[in-house]
Amino acid sequence: MPLHVSKTFGTCVLCLREEISLTEHHLIPRKVHRKKWFRKRFELEDMRHRKILVCRRCHVGIHKLISDESNLARNYNTLELLQAHEGLQRHVEWVKKQRG
Repeated sequence: MPLHVSKTFGTCVLCLREEISLTEHHLIPRKVHRKKWFRKRFELEDMRHRKILVCRRCHVGIHKLISDESNLARNYNTLELLQAHEGLQRHVEWVKKQRG
């Protein structure tokens, strides 16, 4: 799972830490874009552009806690759905306490 590092700094949409290097998280992972189930429900351009900017720690946490990309794409394809995941909520609270 490669993390796509942005050359910008900003605020992580999950932990809300500011002035931090951000990575792009595809809410619908690119690995599933060709699958029929997703093609029926989403336009290709929508899948490509459905992203959020998160810090590296939050990004790693997302993929550790929701390791199956099909599950991630089907059940956690919006920021609100990710924020509702109990394990990720605990992870984000931990990240908020970390330096840098």
